[in-house]
Amino acid sequence: MSIVIETQMLIRKSANIVFNAFVDPLITTQFWFSQSTGYLEKGKSVQWTWQKYNAVSNVHVLDIQENKLIRIIWGEPKSKVDFVFEKISALETYVTIKNYDIPLEGDALMNFVIDSTGGFTTVLDVAKIHLEHGIHANFVQDKFPPF
Repeated sequence: MSIVIETQMLIRKSANIVFNAFVDPLITTQFWFSQSTGYLEKGKSVQWTWQKYNAVSNVHVLDIQENKLIRIIWGEPKSKVDFVFEKISALETYVTIKNYDIPLEGDALMNFVIDSTGGFTTVLDVAKIHLEHGIHANFVQDKFPPF
């Protein structure tokens, strides 16, 4: 059985603005991770850091289709993640995040599914608030103790 974790959210901004928010670390650090070693580009590897949690993830970009798709491999254990950007209208983009190719079974897989679903849901929620309203909501910073 192949597990695909999926979260989604309508963001009321153009596809190019939403897409750019995920590839440009100057924007992404406003709502997700605290540091990045660079802009996402096909074939490039970067490192994302969450300073509060003393966490680092190596990210390798497998594919980029401007304003449509970002495909990465990341995490521990390594899994693939697709960020899909669907233009609904000039000022609306439907973002779907799919996490798959997860090399786990049993309880470890179940815990991964729970963590990934919650994490990517939080990312989409705070991206929406940041991009639509310019609010720096600190959802990721406030998700886990210590507070």
